[in-house]
Amino acid sequence: MVGSSHEAMHRIFQKDPALLTRALQQVLRIPFPEPHDFAGMNIDLTEIEPIERRVDTLLRAETDEGAYLLVVESQGKPDERKRGSWPYYLSYLYEKYRCEPVLIVVTQNSATARWAAEPIHLGVRGCPSLTVRPFVLGPDNVPVIAKASEAEQDPALAVLSAMTHGRGPHVAGILESLVAALKTLDADTAAVFVQFVDSCLADPQAQHMWRDLMTAMQYFWRHPLAESVRGEGRGEGRVEKGAEMTLNILEWRGVPVSDAVRHRVETCTDEDLLTLWARRAMDVSDAEQLFDADGS
Repeated sequence: MVGSSHEAMHRIFQKDPALLTRALQQVLRIPFPEPHDFAGMNIDLTEIEPIERRVDTLLRAETDEGAYLLVVESQGKPDERKRGSWPYYLSYLYEKYRCEPVLIVVTQNSATARWAAEPIHLGVRGCPSLTVRPFVLGPDNVPVIAKASEAEQDPALAVLSAMTHGRGPHVAGILESLVAALKTLDADTAAVFVQFVDSCLADPQAQHMWRDLMTAMQYFWRHPLAESVRGEGRGEGRVEKGAEMTLNILEWRGVPVSDAVRHRVETCTDEDLLTLWARRAMDVSDAEQLFDADGS
């Protein structure tokens, strides 16, 4: 189970390594060659026993131009110790594997992104012996994907968008569009992506919205995180929870709810019917459409 945004921000590239090269090519406009194979690698870079160094994610990408080592670091805030660690990682990996190492930093914070993108110069000021230029993916360059059609074209990039912009003003549209993209994936992949997004939503309202949407889709029920959600449901009453979820989804999507609709939802005691209405709430443009003949 993914327990933190730090872990989710780099593990998404373990789940879909091709997303990393698409991000290099399409977001950062780096002419990275198209890989034809990926392999996960040992992240432990410890050379001398008392000094332990580990990267977050390490992938080997095989291309027609040769192999590249893709080093992914998830960064929550500036850490000046990385100015020494990152050059070490690249030098060590090149020496050990004789492959070109590429450093990619992912972050949810614009200030951290600007800090991470600053070149690292080691040596004489103005004439360094070693310069490291990290490639950075963050809120200022990862696209905001808030349209279902765009999310469906590249679900993994839509997940990265939700993870990166989970604290921003566009989060409601991003999450709603991501729901459509998740429906195109197999249940196991979708459920893993659901966890990644959940771990990165720091705003309580955004996380509440996400959990309601995912409960309606029933992807949460495949993972340990679902146990806490189900526990909340038992404590509050599953019927009351279903009514609240239906109305919340309509509210977050900007669909007006009349007093009549609210009364009908809140007084419903049929759990199966409330589940149906919650699913419909993700798609309807008029709240009255919840009660179409085949669902009322």
